[in-house]
Amino acid sequence: MIYITGDTHGDISRFKKPMFRKIRKRDTLIICGDFGFIWDGSKKEKNTLKKLGKRRYDVLFVDGVHENFTELEQYEIESWNGGNTRKISGKLRQLMRGQVFEIEGKRIFTFGGGNRDEDDKPVSGSKEKPSEAEFNEGMAALEEVGFTVDYVISYEPPTQITEFLALNKPERDKASHYLDEINEKTEYRRWFFGRHHINKIVTSKFFALFDNVINAEYTPNVKNKKGL
Repeated sequence: MIYITGDTHGDISRFKKPMFRKIRKRDTLIICGDFGFIWDGSKKEKNTLKKLGKRRYDVLFVDGVHENFTELEQYEIESWNGGNTRKISGKLRQLMRGQVFEIEGKRIFTFGGGNRDEDDKPVSGSKEKPSEAEFNEGMAALEEVGFTVDYVISYEPPTQITEFLALNKPERDKASHYLDEINEKTEYRRWFFGRHHINKIVTSKFFALFDNVINAEYTPNVKNKKGL
């Protein structure tokens, strides 16, 4: 089974919570941005990454805006399940931007990165904003599969979802326009994102996640206003 959670920000205690116990051997956990465990390249950090890579299930993540991209880019790019990844350690991988993966029989489009809040200080080597090459690569990958996937996993949601949540006024830049275009062109069943640090069923297709863990096939009650 595929499970989804939100930003972890390098907090290993998240993996000790009871909700993680439902993830079984050979399952998959995908983190929607701000993984945060790759930060200073220290020995302690590398030991933590090794432990995450030895879990009984695959641990996969898209990047957010609070990452040390200089450290992250030290890991080599490797093709895996149809798309480009960075293999960090064992079963731990970054799912790179603009890729389509086949995971547990599901077709998944991934697109990390986004916009920092104005009061956020940039991290060393910060490359949180997607590039034109990444936009093009993502569109080409979707075109190859006829713009049809099961899930979209991103850090940011489309602009209309941010506006609907009324959390802030989204910055309308190339990245937001791009996600809006993906939303319009692509047939998908569910879209999961971690940007806003809330657990909420926005619609039957859009899921905002933070510290909850849900099965990607979870059947939502869209009338639930308290989150997941």
